[in-house]
Amino acid sequence: MALLLWKAFDFFEVSQVKLGDDETRSFFENNEISSVCSGSESLFLGSDNGYVRIIGPSWKIVRSFQAHETGRITHMRQVEGTSLLVTISEDLSNEPVLKVWALDKPVKKTGLPTCLSTLNIHNGRKQFPISSFTALDDLSQLAVGFANGAVTVIRGDLIHDRGTKQRIVYESEEPITGVEFVADPKLTTLFVATTSKLLKLIISGKGQGQPPRTIEDAGCAAGCMTVNKKTGDIIVVREDAVYYYTLEGKGLCFANDGATSLVSTFEDYVALVSPPPASGSGSSDSIRRRFGGTNTESLFHAARFTMVDPTLQIVAHSESLISEVKAIFQIWGDLFILTQDGKVNRYHEKSLQQRLELLYQRNLFPLAINLAQKSGMDLQQQNVIYRKYGDHLYQKGDYDSAMSQYIRAIDNTEPSQVIRKFLDTQRIHNLIEYLEELHERHKATADHTTLLLNCYAKLKDVDKLEKFIKSEGDLKFDLDTAITMCRQGGYFEQAAYLATKHGENDLVVDILIEDSKHYAEALDFIWHLDAETAYPSLMKYARVLLENCPSDTTKIFIDYYTGKYKPKVQKVRLEETQTISSNGFAAGAASAVQNLTSLLPLPYMNTSAVPTPTGQGSQATVSDAGTVIEPEANAEQKYTPPPPRTAFSSFIDHPDEFIVFLEACLKEDTLKESDKVDIYTTLFEMYLHKASERKGMQREEWESKAKKLIEGREVPIENSNVLLLSHLSDFRDGTTLVKEQSGLLFDIFRSYTSAKDTRGAIKALRKYGPEEPQLYPAALAYFTSDARILEEAGPEELANVLNKIDHDGLMAPLQVIQTLGSNAVATMGMIKPYLRETITRERREIASNRRQINSFRKETEAKRAEIVELGAKPAVFQAQRCPGCGGLLELPAVHFLCKHSFHQRCLKQSEDGSEVECPVCAVNNAAVRAMKRSQDERADRHDLFKDALEKGDDRFKTVAQWFGQGVMGAGTVES
Repeated sequence: MALLLWKAFDFFEVSQVKLGDDETRSFFENNEISSVCSGSESLFLGSDNGYVRIIGPSWKIVRSFQAHETGRITHMRQVEGTSLLVTISEDLSNEPVLKVWALDKPVKKTGLPTCLSTLNIHNGRKQFPISSFTALDDLSQLAVGFANGAVTVIRGDLIHDRGTKQRIVYESEEPITGVEFVADPKLTTLFVATTSKLLKLIISGKGQGQPPRTIEDAGCAAGCMTVNKKTGDIIVVREDAVYYYTLEGKGLCFANDGATSLVSTFEDYVALVSPPPASGSGSSDSIRRRFGGTNTESLFHAARFTMVDPTLQIVAHSESLISEVKAIFQIWGDLFILTQDGKVNRYHEKSLQQRLELLYQRNLFPLAINLAQKSGMDLQQQNVIYRKYGDHLYQKGDYDSAMSQYIRAIDNTEPSQVIRKFLDTQRIHNLIEYLEELHERHKATADHTTLLLNCYAKLKDVDKLEKFIKSEGDLKFDLDTAITMCRQGGYFEQAAYLATKHGENDLVVDILIEDSKHYAEALDFIWHLDAETAYPSLMKYARVLLENCPSDTTKIFIDYYTGKYKPKVQKVRLEETQTISSNGFAAGAASAVQNLTSLLPLPYMNTSAVPTPTGQGSQATVSDAGTVIEPEANAEQKYTPPPPRTAFSSFIDHPDEFIVFLEACLKEDTLKESDKVDIYTTLFEMYLHKASERKGMQREEWESKAKKLIEGREVPIENSNVLLLSHLSDFRDGTTLVKEQSGLLFDIFRSYTSAKDTRGAIKALRKYGPEEPQLYPAALAYFTSDARILEEAGPEELANVLNKIDHDGLMAPLQVIQTLGSNAVATMGMIKPYLRETITRERREIASNRRQINSFRKETEAKRAEIVELGAKPAVFQAQRCPGCGGLLELPAVHFLCKHSFHQRCLKQSEDGSEVECPVCAVNNAAVRAMKRSQDERADRHDLFKDALEKGDDRFKTVAQWFGQGVMGAGTVES
């Protein structure tokens, strides 16, 4: 009763064929048709009188000829695609006759088709009717089953009439109800059905000659065996079921609901003709109820025609016939039934869309899907069915199943139509499933990615989030959107993973610093980047990194700005193991990241195995401890280090690290001059800054560093910068050093006196006094300007200054008295030693000068008296020897007024005839004359006088000397 349980439809349009003319109509109505076959776009009808009539598409007899003179044509076979026709006529008084006709080769005289061959079918001389007949397409083998249980196989060339062989291959006591060939290139098998058995035997190929093998101990009625030409399956219909058989054995089967008189196949359908059910049977009542029967029993007395689709398990068509079915045939794309009353019914399969609409009306969407797939409908049209099915399930409230159908129709469905239906919180799992499939098929937009990640975040489903972002293959979502949503949802590790995997290095650093606050990991990640890539991130977050990782950040700055930067190289140890976090998420995430680090040139380090927004549970981390970093293995990258001043702003509020950085840069020999100026100046300022923050020994230490930095002669710092910075930081040593290098010694001393720094002033006086004597008068004025200062300096220092002034004559005693008398600071007791010494020295000098004056006066008077005597009194010469030759003085002799006498011969006469001069006094006289001449010449050289006046310690003495030399003498007036 399975057919009654199958869903029934009306997939066929039934119409009665309208015969083309009276002749044809008369032939059909006279019930003269004994056999039917179709092929090659023609219908062949055999009649009781041995004639064959050929019907064309217009349902007119287009040709007829007498195939057999005696007997009725009981079986025919047309070879598809050829003009060959096989006819068999039977006359119980003779053996059946088989003829092969060539319809395209008419005989010239008669115009009838040519008979290619004729033979009598042997049945052991037993006259029994033929119950079944079959033939191969090439007519090389034919099988004929007889009602007496014999099967005759005919082999040979019937087309060219080259002879045939007949052999009875099987005999039984039960009549043969069906024979069918199943052929393949190597084997030809004949299936034989009797009323009680189903057998098969090999008639050609391997195993030929073996006795028939029983497949099943159940046969079938005549006309209830056929072959599915598409699949080669043998179909056997029994009262209980319809069975399929293959060369391997029994195949599928489905239950039958009664006796069957005829079976045929059409496309994928199996056509069944059943006799009318017995009166009062339950099946009859069921059929009436199922197909709208009435109480009129006469409507069901003839036959019932049913077409079923075994694959879909549906009844495609079913109807009751008022006349028995005589034959079933298919031609011109339709199935036809010839009834005993000569009527022909056409069964035209409805279009696929019409069949689908019938299924839609009954909400049989799974069946519609199967029908579409079996019919070869394209995927786009199938998706329409899936979508309709999804809508139906959604209306029923079966959201899970509905989503499954929407996913199957995802390729040509507008996602928004589905998404809107599942925005309710209770259906978020279905929505996630759909969005995941959109991404899997690369049909998702940025909005879809945003929605999916929001769903994950709402459910806090870290597992699915991990699986989504770490899916293998091509990128299935908008990267920027995914990273943004992960960051907004607090899934920082996932965001960092995505950015790392897809080379978004800047984003990795942003996430680690701004979101995760993993500063050490961020710095380590930057250190794995190449020089050009690392620089922007390093500069962007320099202050944050210095705040949290001062030492390592300073080191990377030093390496980068000194041209020694090397990206770290990551090598994963094979024995490295990873733990599982306490919240149950396996270490697969960390493993994925770790595997990625082996592939990416710039691996993301320290990826937590269990990233959660709230940080709940312990997190296993793949840390640097589990890696081997060999920076030396990587050669230094060639890049141009930026100017050091570009890093200065990064070290704000980090003076210690800044100093380390500047000192390291200063050691480089390749610095430009402009960079040296920047570094020296900034480092000097930082030393002073540190000194200003310290006290005692620490301050002196920093000031010592600052002083040492600017002490060199070739330090590229402008004096103005040193002076300004020293002044702002109250660093006198710096100011002093600059003034000292510039020769401004008096300014150095003045700076101490302005600051009331007595000790500094005394120190400067002792250091610079020998070079700048005028510091002593200034010191005297400073010491005596205030009682506190004088007390701080002490009487000894004042006495030393006074002694120096007195010793070097830096001030006149009167000037000293005036300086000390300008205020009441210095007491008489303090200057009493100076005054006593000064007065004593002055008195000694006056006494000495007086003695010299008296000596000069006496000498002058003596000279004058001598001159008078020489002019008024005779001179007496008493010399006895000549100073020239040492001999006794003899005449002639020459006497000089200087009391020297010479032989005349001992004197040399002058060439110019002038008077002879005393050789003994000539030297002194010449010196006096030269001195006089020099004085006369210098009398007109006022510049020499002025220069001597400026350089002389005692100007009065200088004027007196020049006056004595005649510089200021009055000119003589010649009379």
